[in-house]
Amino acid sequence: MSRSSETETTTTKDFDVEATSQEEYLSELPGEVEMSLFDHLEELRSRIFYSLIAVVLSAVGCFIFVKQLVQLLEIPAQGVKFLQLAPGEYFFVSIKVAGYSGLVLASPFVLYQILQFVLPGLTRRERRLLIPIFMGSTVLFLSGLVFAYFALIPAALNFFINYGADVVEQSWSIDRYFEFVLLLLFSTGLAFQIPVIQLLLGALGIVSSKVMLSGWRYVIMGAVVLGAILTPSTDPLTQSLLAGAVLGLYFGGIGLVKLIGK
Repeated sequence: MSRSSETETTTTKDFDVEATSQEEYLSELPGEVEMSLFDHLEELRSRIFYSLIAVVLSAVGCFIFVKQLVQLLEIPAQGVKFLQLAPGEYFFVSIKVAGYSGLVLASPFVLYQILQFVLPGLTRRERRLLIPIFMGSTVLFLSGLVFAYFALIPAALNFFINYGADVVEQSWSIDRYFEFVLLLLFSTGLAFQIPVIQLLLGALGIVSSKVMLSGWRYVIMGAVVLGAILTPSTDPLTQSLLAGAVLGLYFGGIGLVKLIGK
């Protein structure tokens, strides 16, 4: 065997060894700690407890400024008169608004608690996915809230106001209005998690971008159904806006999965 052939063989072996070492390194569990089932349950209980405390404290803080929050959420109604149809109705609406707002404010801490609980059981490869996934999930959820507030809610309310403007006076129950608004806000925020789920499935090798794209017909049908289910109103404009957003997020997710080579 010539010297050049020996050199090439040695280089190939070194490369294979290095690749194997890299694969073993990424598959290691650096934070693995031996714990009994009772210890796991105890840690889970404490994480849930801390998360609940954070949500309650955030909700109490939001309740102090609940009047401003209520006024902010009333803006899309375009000056419609709100009525309190039962004793304490506005009080219970205030609790709902403060609770949902507190949940949003405490969500970073809740996600941190979830991260700390699952982190010891993840390999280095899986840990690399966590930060992008959690960051992307947070950004997309907030984007969903913004999209619902500035696009979906005004479109739906405008439809209902104009539809009966020459027949009925627009006076709404404040409780029913906030049920509508809060449900639409949070259902849209959850719908905006689609690219995160796609990226996670693609990164773990469960579904490829090609498979995701091949089912586009079912995705369109599913987006229409999802838009009808998630929107508390029955007007076609709101459902179409949400369905269009879901489709855009889905195909954008396919692009992200393709960018990571899956």
